[in-house]
Order: sequence, then C-alpha cells, then structure tokens
Amino acid sequence: MPPRTQPRPTAADGAPDLTRLFGELVRLETELSGAVERRLRADHGLPLPHFEFMRVIARTPDCRVQDIATELSITVGGTSKIVDRIEAAGHCARRANPDDRRSSIVELTPAGKRLLARAAVTVEDELRTRLGPALSDRSAVQFTRTLTRLRDAASG
Repeated sequence: MPPRTQPRPTAADGAPDLTRLFGELVRLETELSGAVERRLRADHGLPLPHFEFMRVIARTPDCRVQDIATELSITVGGTSKIVDRIEAAGHCARRANPDDRRSSIVELTPAGKRLLARAAVTVEDELRTRLGPALSDRSAVQFTRTLTRLRDAASG
C-alpha cells in the first residue's frame, strides 16, 4: 500500500480539521471492511453482514429483528431480508415470540454457532494484522471508547 500524504490535521486557525477526520474514518472503514469481507468469504464463505448479524444474535437474549436493526443502525426491512438469508443458509432459526405474536425470536443454530466461532477468530486475525502495527492494545481500547462517544454524540 502506498504511503499516505499527511495534510495538516488542523485548519489555519488551529481548530481540528473535522472534514479530514470524517474522510479518514470513512476510508478506514472502507479498507477494513473490504479486507475482512474478502477474508471471511475466502475462509468461510461468509459475507461480512452475516457475520455482524450473527454476532448480535449470539449476544442478545431473545433477539428480535428489531434488536439487530437497532444495534447495527439499519432499517428493520433490510435487517429482516438478511436474517432470511442467514436462516436459508442454516445458520439461524426463528421461533415464535411468546411475549409478542407480531415478532419472532432469532437464534443461531448449532451450525451457526460453530461458524461464528471460527469466523470470529478469522476476523480477529485480520484486524490484528491490519491494525496491530499502528495501534497498541491500550490505544485500541481508548480508540474504541472515543468512537463510541462519537457515535453517541452523532446520533443524539
């Protein structure tokens, strides 16, 4: 990968260049998601969105489509379509929600749990390869906290 040019991180008045920050975040997400997607497909035949959905399903008790949509900041309709695809692949199943007949509970199947466990190792390896040289464990924890605060502020 060619070295990146380093434009000034601040505007002429000393204020942070938020447009540059935005551009760097967008490009980082594009580059990382592309690399992780390629690796997941090559190693497991798994699209990145399926992996992300399966992670939410695995950690959310009595998971509903609405829970996934909220967690991933996407529409319920789009979420339902991807859950349909994951279900068709045999990696999750829906069952009636005993508390609300209008919704279903989504659970990983045993095959889905096994796939998610293997895929998580692959994702972690790919991210360590790409981020590890530039980001210590301590910096990664702090960066995660900062990104969470930024997302909270942007959605508020």
